[in-house]
Amino acid sequence: MIPQFADLTEAEKQLLYDSIPLITVYIAGADGKIDEDEKEWAKKITNIRSYSYHEDLQAFYAGVSDSYSTKLDAFISELPNDVASRTSAIEAKLAGLNEILPKLDVNFAARFYKGLLSFAKHVAKASGGIFGFGSISRSEESLLGLEFITPVISDDLDDSEEEETAE
Repeated sequence: MIPQFADLTEAEKQLLYDSIPLITVYIAGADGKIDEDEKEWAKKITNIRSYSYHEDLQAFYAGVSDSYSTKLDAFISELPNDVASRTSAIEAKLAGLNEILPKLDVNFAARFYKGLLSFAKHVAKASGGIFGFGSISRSEESLLGLEFITPVISDDLDDSEEEETAE
């Protein structure tokens, strides 16, 4: 159990866990196709973060990792195939985080938010460029800011944490 989630409803906890596979579909599907490289790279990032990320978030990513592939496949099959419709549906779902993040400890919420932004960027870099890595398409670039989620900022995070969670 993640202590920061103690006062959340099951639906709120589920949306936090679902945010990672939803962001994968959101960014990877921005160009109209979700390729295996993007899916595999996102899965690897999720797994790596379960043991090599800010310690506050490792348990969260371990929980995400447990059901990541199943959730990702379910979202791909359930969400609309049309890019605009799928993008709107995911934005509407993830906008629910705006009600949840203020309920969390501000430092945890800020790290969580920055982790979402960096995760989106990792997914975007997973295809294109040289050998399939490094280039972000225009359609992906336009979504990377996750503009529908209100930024969470903590003055207590030092510069090294800012950089760690942003990368």
